[in-house]
Amino acid sequence: MKGYLQVYTGDGKGKTTAAMGTALRALMAGWRVYIGQFLKNGTSGEILALQQLGKTLTVEPYGHGGELTGREKEAYCQAARDGFQKAKEALLCGKYDLVILDECNVALALGYLDVAEVLDLLRMRPEGVECILTGRGAIPEVVEMADLVTEMKEIKHYFAQGVMARKGIEE
Repeated sequence: MKGYLQVYTGDGKGKTTAAMGTALRALMAGWRVYIGQFLKNGTSGEILALQQLGKTLTVEPYGHGGELTGREKEAYCQAARDGFQKAKEALLCGKYDLVILDECNVALALGYLDVAEVLDLLRMRPEGVECILTGRGAIPEVVEMADLVTEMKEIKHYFAQGVMARKGIEE
């Protein structure tokens, strides 16, 4: 079966959630799933739930959780580069049917990852491996390469009223 490159981007809520829903479907179909999370530390509710589903899921957080502040840019860049090496191994090793690179678009946009290296990796992806990249600000080269691009558009969000991320909903 042919694997496709999917991109979930935009300023609206739901990019990671959509990818995790796909992971859930894939796991229930017997697929082997890898989730690499740039800029995150792996403690979100959906990750904790997916980890309870069995042995065919691997999750690796590549971040500290503070990357959007930019205060420790070199440390964040190093974490992203280290994560990229893990992502590369996961994508090319033949062990996984679905590889999700959560917040990869943001890591690219912030300059934490080398654009050419990421594009080369996506081109080297084995034909049967489905790959999903999430995050705001997908660069044009990734959008052009993708087979499916969904842009989440914010129309209205309670964050504008001062409501922070809520456990069970956003985390």
